[in-house]
Amino acid sequence: MSFWGQFGFQDSFSGLGFELVFFHDHAMFVLVLVSSFVGYMIICLLKNKLSSRFVVEAQTLEAAWTVIPGLLLLILAIPSVRLLYLLDEVGGPVVSMKAIGHQWYWSYEFGDGMDLVSFDSYMVSMDNMEEGGYRLLEVDNRCVLPYGVDSRVLVSSADVIHAWALPSIGVKVDAVPGRINQLGVHLMSSGVMFGQCSEICGVNHSFMPIGLESVSPSVFYYWLVH
Repeated sequence: MSFWGQFGFQDSFSGLGFELVFFHDHAMFVLVLVSSFVGYMIICLLKNKLSSRFVVEAQTLEAAWTVIPGLLLLILAIPSVRLLYLLDEVGGPVVSMKAIGHQWYWSYEFGDGMDLVSFDSYMVSMDNMEEGGYRLLEVDNRCVLPYGVDSRVLVSSADVIHAWALPSIGVKVDAVPGRINQLGVHLMSSGVMFGQCSEICGVNHSFMPIGLESVSPSVFYYWLVH
């Protein structure tokens, strides 16, 4: 059963997620403003009995309907370009995680200056799911990242093109065979996030979810060494 709160965006766990939601609200405000004005003008024209057959030019009006849309485009373009560059910024990561897509599961690797830690992450079937679990989203081994520090996720694939996407932190990157894409993640708080492969990768495309758990740095390093 869906609730009213599920019609909007998921709760953001990263600064980029907050920025994306803010830009969406900003763009929707401009869209509603323009749509309302255009609708009002259409109604006024339909109800107006006056004609302007003898008006051959109106330079002030032409200047206005040229400059104002241009300013509106700038209002949308400037924060959009800023956000585009922020999404590509990795910074100085403290933790690196490698996510590798397979048909049809994910495998993860950690190895920053220590022994390599790797594991596979499969979707949990309905028969083995605990009470309160999310269908088609629960995994047997969640990847773990610390909050409050910069992290880097290296994404690649072992067979076909997949996509590592987590809406709650505002990231989505293609996993391409023979190529490594990277993205920066800065988690703001602890919690559990779910995502899915967002590329049509085959018959079991909808059965390779992503589970990410955000923990404190001390808990993360304890989990990593044990």
